[in-house]
Amino acid sequence: MRRAGRVVRETLELVRSHVKPGVTTLDLEKVAEAHIASMGAKPAFKGYHGFPCVLCTSVNSEVVHGIPSQKRVLKEGDIVSVDCGAIVEGYFGDAAITVPVGEKIHPDTARLLKVTEASLHAAIAVVRPGATLGDVGAAVQGVVEAEGFSVVRDFVGHGIGTHMHEDPQVPNYGEAGRGMKLKAGMVIAIEPMVNAGKPEVVVLGDGWTAVTADGSMSAHFEHSVAVTATGAKILTE
Repeated sequence: MRRAGRVVRETLELVRSHVKPGVTTLDLEKVAEAHIASMGAKPAFKGYHGFPCVLCTSVNSEVVHGIPSQKRVLKEGDIVSVDCGAIVEGYFGDAAITVPVGEKIHPDTARLLKVTEASLHAAIAVVRPGATLGDVGAAVQGVVEAEGFSVVRDFVGHGIGTHMHEDPQVPNYGEAGRGMKLKAGMVIAIEPMVNAGKPEVVVLGDGWTAVTADGSMSAHFEHSVAVTATGAKILTE
């Protein structure tokens, strides 16, 4: 899983370096697909329940599961969430980043990205044997709501291993001390999806792309995290 996580991280960082005004989300898709193949891995998303691409690329008010397209041209001031998964010898890695396009994103949008990533690391910090899923969700929710943003409820993190999505579900909200206790050897994908406005989302007619119901900006960060005897080990760093 560490090897799969490394493929995902290298792919995301390569894609990040290609994000700029004038690039299409399909351009990013081609970069990712070629790199995953060059590392001898398989893409985890392409063909998953019929999803057509290697990456999910979600722009601005798109929350998750955006489909790369030659028609979607990135502009100065946009943000694009890039979610990537890879398979190495039957084991999965999964991570996401949200990247500003150009140098002039709105200060409120920059703060959304910073807070969302901070909420992910706050959640990772509580991961240890005996901690609960409620501890993880409460850590995300506390950071996000303190800054006036909202946590998406319709999509959650998940267990990951020899399948992309395994039990348990890992909500980005909750009550500390409640829910399943974590055990050494478990791996969970923690992935805050945070809206600048209200938490509600709508899925578009393509059956995949989820957008904020109020049109507000949305950010998404994710790591695959192993529970060890000494705490969390991030497999997608």
